[in-house]
Amino acid sequence: MRREGSPFQGVGTVVVKELADNLSSARMFVLEWLIVLTALAALYSAIDSLRRTTAQDPFLLLRLFTVNHEPLPSFVAILGFLIPLMAIGLGFDAINGEHNRRTLSRILAQPIYRDALLIGKFLAGLVMLAMSLAALWLMVIGLGLIFLGVPPGGEEMSRSLAFLVIAVFYAGVWLALAMLLSIVFRSAATAALVALGIWLFLTVLWPMLAPAIAQMIAPPDPRYAILGMETPDTAIWTQMLSRISPNDLFSEAMVAVLSPTTRTLGPVFLDQLRGAVLGSPLPLSQSLIIVWPQTVGLIAGTIALFVIGYVVFQRQEVRA
Repeated sequence: MRREGSPFQGVGTVVVKELADNLSSARMFVLEWLIVLTALAALYSAIDSLRRTTAQDPFLLLRLFTVNHEPLPSFVAILGFLIPLMAIGLGFDAINGEHNRRTLSRILAQPIYRDALLIGKFLAGLVMLAMSLAALWLMVIGLGLIFLGVPPGGEEMSRSLAFLVIAVFYAGVWLALAMLLSIVFRSAATAALVALGIWLFLTVLWPMLAPAIAQMIAPPDPRYAILGMETPDTAIWTQMLSRISPNDLFSEAMVAVLSPTTRTLGPVFLDQLRGAVLGSPLPLSQSLIIVWPQTVGLIAGTIALFVIGYVVFQRQEVRA
C-alpha cells in the first residue's frame, strides 16, 4: 500500500515538541551546568595563564580554546570528553522511551509517519546540542574580551566558527549512535549503558589498542628502532586505526583549525617540509583542507548510524 502525502509531514511539529521537552528537562539542566562549570574552570586557568604571558600573540583568542593549565586540560579537550555525554543523554531514550510510555502507537496513529518522527527527534537533539555549543562559544569570546581586553580578528573569528561547526558534527555522531541504541534496545537503561560503554571504549581503550594492533599488522623495523624513530608503516597504520574513534577525528580537526601553524596531522616526511617556513601560520583555507577528511569522517559516521537506525526502526513492530 502506497503512503499518502509526504513522509516528512509533521517533522516541524516533532522538532518543536522535542525542543520544548529538552529545554524543560531536568536531565538537560544538569548536563548543561556540568559542561558550563567544567568549561568555566578550564577557561579561568587558560585566561590566568595567558595574562601572565607578555609576548604578543596574533591568535590570542584561539589560545583560549587550546591552552591547558595543570591540573585542568584545555577547553577543547574537556569538550571532546563531555560532548558525547550530552549527546548520549539526549538520545538514549528517544525511541524506547516512547515504547515504555506506550505513546509510540498513539503518535503514529496521527498523520505522522515514522520517517518524520525519527528525523524530527534527531533534528531536535542536534539543534539542542548546537544551541548549547553556540552558548559556550559566545561565553569563550565574551570572557576573552572582558579579561584579556584584546578584540578578536577576522581570522580568529572564522577559525572559531569552524571549530563550532565541527563540534556540532562531532556531537551528531554520538547523538545518532544513542538514537540507534534506543531503537535496538527497549530498555532505556540498557541503551544508556551500552552507549556509555562504547564511548569509554573508543575514548579511553581504543587509543591504547590501536598502536598494538598496528604493530601486529606492520611490525616495527629494527633499523628505525635503533635510531629511536617509529617505522613509517607502523605509524600510518596506527593513525588509520586511531581515526576509527570520533574523539580522535575531533581532536585532530581542532588541532589544525585552532593552531594555524599546524601543517599536517600525520607522520611528517621530508618532502612535506620543502619550501615550508616553519612557525608561519597557514591561511584558513589551507587549514580547512587539512581537516576536510576528519570533517567528512564525522559527517559520514553520523549519516551511517542514522541510516542504520532508520532501517531498523522502519522494520520494527509497533504495538499499542
